[in-house]
Amino acid sequence: MQTYDYIVAGAGSSGCVLANRLVSAGKSVLLLEAGPRDNTPFIHVPATFVRVLGTKRTWMYQTEPEPAANDRVMTIPQGRTLGGGSSVNAMIYIRGQAEDYDEWRQRGCRGWGYEDVLPVFRRCEDNETYSNAFHGVGGPLKVSEPRHRHPISSAFVRAAQEVGLPFNADFNGAQQAGIGFYQTTTFAQRRGSTAATYLKAVRRSPLLTLRTGCTVLGLDLENGAASGICYRADNGENGRAAAREEVILCAGALATPKLLMLSGVGPAAELAAFGIPVVRDLPGVGENFQDHITASVYGITERPISLKGQDRGWRAAVNALQYLCGRGGLLASNVVESGGFVDTSGCGRPDVQFHVTPALVGDATRQPMEGHGVSINPCILRPVSRGKVTLRSAEPQDAIRLVGNNLAAPEDVDTLLRGVKLARAILAAPSMQALGFSELTPGDVGDAETVSYIRSLAKTVYHPAGTCRMGNDPLAVVDDQLRVKGVPRLRVADASVMPTLVSGNTNAPCIMIAERCADFILAA
Repeated sequence: MQTYDYIVAGAGSSGCVLANRLVSAGKSVLLLEAGPRDNTPFIHVPATFVRVLGTKRTWMYQTEPEPAANDRVMTIPQGRTLGGGSSVNAMIYIRGQAEDYDEWRQRGCRGWGYEDVLPVFRRCEDNETYSNAFHGVGGPLKVSEPRHRHPISSAFVRAAQEVGLPFNADFNGAQQAGIGFYQTTTFAQRRGSTAATYLKAVRRSPLLTLRTGCTVLGLDLENGAASGICYRADNGENGRAAAREEVILCAGALATPKLLMLSGVGPAAELAAFGIPVVRDLPGVGENFQDHITASVYGITERPISLKGQDRGWRAAVNALQYLCGRGGLLASNVVESGGFVDTSGCGRPDVQFHVTPALVGDATRQPMEGHGVSINPCILRPVSRGKVTLRSAEPQDAIRLVGNNLAAPEDVDTLLRGVKLARAILAAPSMQALGFSELTPGDVGDAETVSYIRSLAKTVYHPAGTCRMGNDPLAVVDDQLRVKGVPRLRVADASVMPTLVSGNTNAPCIMIAERCADFILAA
């Protein structure tokens, strides 16, 4: 059995960051990833990321039937390749709101207020446009302006202003509210995942051992402390590795609680029911599940201007040629180019985010509708509903049981209803009408009918979080230095530690969390 200074489980957005920081500090690191390498062009060419969803490079998690969503099962794709979510997402660079982090601090997470995390965001950023109090340059994470602006994406931005929403050129600056174009984690018109940035910088180091195709089965615990990890390779062989210093779990908000529970760390009664010896009774493991939920408003036009058909025939050939010859054209797009953040309730901060796709989109289990169109997708930024991750058995190969409880809270339904109404107003504004758009669904119906529509097709935005939350209360799983409570030499650094879901896309916050974890480790 080989021994390393540190073992990192999961080479995703957080795991690649930790590997970089620890190796750069002279530590030996074993980085384990269940999925294959990120060696497919569909990851690196920005517009083709949808081709990765549903393949061997994504986990396709499913909820239990959702009572508040017509008993439908919701699917949550998650990264299963080097870079994790940063290799399969829409590359949108969003940090959330200052109030998100100040709320973490108020909940007992010392040192996690906005004034604490902003310097970390700035330090890791290499922004091609901004260098100021909110943005940094020279860091590993590449942040760029969109190189392609689809006519529909631009029309949405104008239409939103026509209904009274302000334009915002920087959602990560002084204020988040407004409508505009998203900056993206791209460089040279290629995806800038943490595998292509952080991990690439240390790939050749003799201090790094990277193993793909290795699924972590559980932790080795000696006298209650983490001493190593056990895993299974794709060829069926089992392996073990030991850690001199610490083990860090970066498997994501759905897999990290599973690994803890399989290892005997979690709610004692639930573990005992599966015959798992209890090492540490932590009732909060798996609790507090949260995700962003959206419901699309669809517009249709007779003009052949959407993304429909752009991946087939001569159009696909033209797009490929444009990209290969000059890294331009549609393939340089992150697809979800425009959107924004709106306070729909008058609470003083945005509670709805818009993602706009210049096509009629479905979801992981629903085919898109026919025709040329647009999908305006309002999502709930701070859901009140809470779900839970539990085991189905003591067997590592069995899927988790995920009770999402999405839309269970009336407040969430009300927020999404306001978002749908605003999306309909934007769709009816002059700039959208100028492209020939008319509303396809939900249509001009009453609130009750709109709520029924929302429940019939609401889906997640693939931002699961909160299942090993940070704090100082009895249900907290990690402390404010991300150490698992009562289990020495074990930390968690991924979206599962978020006490509350940030108001926006989660990739940048996960990178920040991993940077801070490295700071804590190296300062010890």
